[in-house]
Amino acid sequence: MNAVITVFYDWSRIVAGYFSWAAPLAVRIVVGGVFMGTGWTKLQNLPGITRNFAAMGIPAPEILTPFVSGVEFVGGILLLLGLLTRFASVPLMIVMVVAIVAAKRSNIDSLETLLGFEEVSYFVMFAWLAIAGPGPISLDHLVLKAFRKDRPPSDYGA
Repeated sequence: MNAVITVFYDWSRIVAGYFSWAAPLAVRIVVGGVFMGTGWTKLQNLPGITRNFAAMGIPAPEILTPFVSGVEFVGGILLLLGLLTRFASVPLMIVMVVAIVAAKRSNIDSLETLLGFEEVSYFVMFAWLAIAGPGPISLDHLVLKAFRKDRPPSDYGA
């Protein structure tokens, strides 16, 4: 039984430890790339997106459309760079909640349906980045390393 524990728990934990940098980097690349792209597309078509926002009943669409588009574009860039990752993740989480409420509320008939929305997956990834940080392959890590010489790298939370 001890061999089973060693192989399935200890060994896998040790191997995974060598790749702990990969998960936050992969999540940042995926969601950063998606939101930089969607934000840029929305910024290039503000009149059409403003009409869509108005049709969904979002208040003040003339103000919120460029704001949300900018949040997606700038937030996506920041996540790709791993710069201000925790800060950038929070407004993107809010955008996902608003997207679910405004655009998908009528489609929610069960918890399974809600959890199946890609917006929920994005929300969870943003929440994870906000809590866990961007990982060691990020500008956040380099900035903290440069300015926090009194702490070991593991204390950076980056």
